[in-house]
Amino acid sequence: MKIVVIGGTGLIGRKVVENLGARGHQAIAAAPSTGVNVLTGKGISSALVGAQVVVDLSNPPSFDDESVRHFFKTAGSNLFAAEAEAGVRSHVALSVVGTEKLEASGYFRGKIAQEQLIVDSGIPYTIVRSTQFFEFLPRMIQNAEDGGIVRMPPALVQPIAGEDVATAVARAALKAPVNGIIEISGPGREPLDNLARRFMSLTGDPREVLTDAHAPYFGAELDRDTLIPESSAWMGTVSFERWFGRSKYVPADMPRVTAPFCRP
Repeated sequence: MKIVVIGGTGLIGRKVVENLGARGHQAIAAAPSTGVNVLTGKGISSALVGAQVVVDLSNPPSFDDESVRHFFKTAGSNLFAAEAEAGVRSHVALSVVGTEKLEASGYFRGKIAQEQLIVDSGIPYTIVRSTQFFEFLPRMIQNAEDGGIVRMPPALVQPIAGEDVATAVARAALKAPVNGIIEISGPGREPLDNLARRFMSLTGDPREVLTDAHAPYFGAELDRDTLIPESSAWMGTVSFERWFGRSKYVPADMPRVTAPFCRP
């Protein structure tokens, strides 16, 4: 089966392509570097010829509010027009657990618009909502730093390893579309501020983590359960300890980012 992975050269995309290829499928990595640009429409139609499934892991190149919304709406419209022309049978997209509760964030307003576009497209679909990725924890910590203090809310998180995300997305691509949302998460649950302290202690980061219930999560305040999935979520197997033990970390002086750390 031919499966086109939009964003197939990114953190999760590469793993999804490898996973599908190992299962004997023709997995095509579609990205600007491979001649496919969903924002401009370049290369989409030719990439989708003969494709049965499209997996959308794309993300905007800029994260200011207007750019995010423009990207998701324009890219989605381009992609669905090409999918309809090609006769694609299933659309799988990666989103974020708690998206509908985070409208105060420009990024998540963009994700809400993306999800609605998927629902309205008329193409059978599965939206895979994931919890935060372990791989982006260092960047999230850096983004929360303010004058040498890392301000973190005590909201619960259940982060997941990128390899587990890729496994779940590949599974969804090979199954019949559910025309709805499935949630995925990692195996461990704890307060976000505590997870940050553990990670920073293990990496020798001397900055203080200050628990602040009003500390924004990329522009939105969190309730205790905003970022955790329902009880029926598919659960990955890689724990924080296992992930940490074999990871390479971004240095403590990494550049500040402005996108949520659950990024494909």
